Amino acid sequence: MLTLIGEARPAEKSVTVLFVKTEPLSVPDLDPRRQMICWLPVAVGLGAVFYLALPFEPSIVSVVFGTLLMGLSGAACLRWGWQRLFPRLLGFTLLAFATGFGDLVFQARMQPPMPVLPTHATVLTGRVQSLEILPPRNDDEDDGHRITLADAVFDTPVDAGMAPLRRTLHIRLRDDDDLLPEPGSTISLRAMLRPPPPPSWPGGRDLQREAWFSGLAGSGYALGPVSLSGAAVRVSWIESLRESVAFRTAAVLPDQTAAIAATLLAGEAGGIDQQTREAFSASGLAHLLAVAGLHLGLVMAAVIVTLRCGLASIEYVALRLPCRQIAAVCGLLAGAGYVLLTGAHLPSLRALGMASLVTLAIVTGRRVLSMRSLSIVALLILLVSPVSVVDVSFQMSFAAVMGLIAGYGALREPLMRLRGEGQWYRVAASYGAALTLTSLLAGLATLPVSMAHFGAFQPWFVLANLAAVPLAAVWIMPVGLLALVAMPFHAEAPFLKLMGVGIRIVQALAERVAAFPMAHQPVPAMPGWGLLLVMLGLCFLCLWKGRIALAGLLPVVIGVASIWLAPKPDIFVSADAGLMAVHRSDVFLVGPHSGLERRTLEDWKQALALPVAPLPPDCLAGLCRISIGAQTVLLRPHDLSDGAHLPTVQQCDGVSLFISASPARKGCADVPFIDRFSVWRDGAYAVLAGRALTIVSDRSWRGNRLWVPPVGWHGMPNLPLAQSE
Repeated sequence: MLTLIGEARPAEKSVTVLFVKTEPLSVPDLDPRRQMICWLPVAVGLGAVFYLALPFEPSIVSVVFGTLLMGLSGAACLRWGWQRLFPRLLGFTLLAFATGFGDLVFQARMQPPMPVLPTHATVLTGRVQSLEILPPRNDDEDDGHRITLADAVFDTPVDAGMAPLRRTLHIRLRDDDDLLPEPGSTISLRAMLRPPPPPSWPGGRDLQREAWFSGLAGSGYALGPVSLSGAAVRVSWIESLRESVAFRTAAVLPDQTAAIAATLLAGEAGGIDQQTREAFSASGLAHLLAVAGLHLGLVMAAVIVTLRCGLASIEYVALRLPCRQIAAVCGLLAGAGYVLLTGAHLPSLRALGMASLVTLAIVTGRRVLSMRSLSIVALLILLVSPVSVVDVSFQMSFAAVMGLIAGYGALREPLMRLRGEGQWYRVAASYGAALTLTSLLAGLATLPVSMAHFGAFQPWFVLANLAAVPLAAVWIMPVGLLALVAMPFHAEAPFLKLMGVGIRIVQALAERVAAFPMAHQPVPAMPGWGLLLVMLGLCFLCLWKGRIALAGLLPVVIGVASIWLAPKPDIFVSADAGLMAVHRSDVFLVGPHSGLERRTLEDWKQALALPVAPLPPDCLAGLCRISIGAQTVLLRPHDLSDGAHLPTVQQCDGVSLFISASPARKGCADVPFIDRFSVWRDGAYAVLAGRALTIVSDRSWRGNRLWVPPVGWHGMPNLPLAQSE
């Protein structure tokens, strides 16, 4: 800060000399009270989480009353306590909490109801919304394809005259189908459909809730070939362009290299097989397969650097035009085009919003990157779609950016000292340190979130990213942009082949790092309250200023420790009683099951992170007694008599619980039971065996919510409209 302390006017010279003294420049961001705006999206998100965590569906009257009460209380705190910190903080928190709660309630109730899907094979007609390439099921098969069908109509007597569905369907086509429908075409096909499945265990991933908010009615697979049944409806040119880029990439590059290139250039990630995904996940490079902020930043950086260097090389332009601002605006436009081309998914839209604020700061000469700009983007996203607060991409994206901004803010001075006076070796060292720091900060910030959602710990992520991210920045993405520019001239093949070489190097790196010892360590499932503590701790650690921010490490540590501290179920029963499993010491004993239970078994394995072994032979033959701690459970995982053969008195002696895949028919008197009718009513079950058995069903866990079907309810009937409608 400069302060005028005097002036002198020498007689011989017409020069005014000012004497000033310098004072340290105060940085407003160091004041925690000026960072309160950054907590608004946190409070909005907590309001949305509160609604999702309720064990019942609140009525409209209670929602209006509760929202108004919180809103008026917040307004009163702001009105009479504006000059004091705590009332002002409480007022903003109540207003933001009420906004998030009421916004998500409104969004949930505005969704169309779930329709009744035919329980048998049926012919359906609809409009193709998109076509997605899927990985082959076997090594000797070609790539599969899945379509998103909108405005579907079922050709059944019950649904005669029905209005088109207001929700979409995901249908996998036959591998031998020669006709690949274009987006916008109207098709007919015979398919088997199924509604979104319930959670595999109480507290597991809720696909029914995700389908409710995403507008999905269900999924299925085609039983016959596709036939065109009408004129094609004009579809978005962006969707057609995406399909063209994906297919032309597949025509030049082989197999998984083409799938990764199609993901980076057109957002078509369906062609990446499970083996490739596991290798990238184990090496900590899974973020390269999901178009988000990293890819958008690389695209914008390539355009900005190229354009700015080109403008600066022209003397007339460099002296008269703001080259930096022009390059930034053009980079933003290129980034917006890239986001549209890759499908405009939520992570890339979040990154584009952040890039827009950064570009605005460059144009206006303000600070380029700050927590406030990140908070504004997060707040806008939560206001538009408050359910995004439980989305894994939302959590990981903002955790990574928060970690980078907070980390670089704290370590800016050491990095500047390392750079020194600009000697080439110190500049190289500073860039290497920044690259390492970027991988470390982003990786550490997202590591607990990744452990919670994917059930794995990757200790070698920094090493893999140190090589893969620079390769993507200077080789893969710039050459890919050149391939996109050359596609209108049908000259993309050389650029795609050069891009493919870089992708294959990253593939080899991912496979090599994935083979390291302890590269992919499974961890048990994190409870919901543990993930909430992790996110709140990260927010406090990154948003607050000063040493007190380190207190945010405590909830993060407690949240991560909840993975091992929270009690885990000892017995699982699937939602159709077709699969049972028992947790015994360090192994997971699983009963006989069909291929339809594969997804459920994978979810259970991820929840406990244990190896799988079959149940004892006597269980596979019929009834068996299993001891779990001080409790004894009678299992019947397989029964051909449909419950006609009841257990004997000796088999029921000392039993605390009877679990049967068939009707129990009160086989053990005065003993609680879980049977086929129990799971039909209440979904999957989990049993915790302590001093007493704790039995939890999926329905008791989730409660009576809009996305939880009532007992015996299969959806809203597809009744035809009246003449007046």
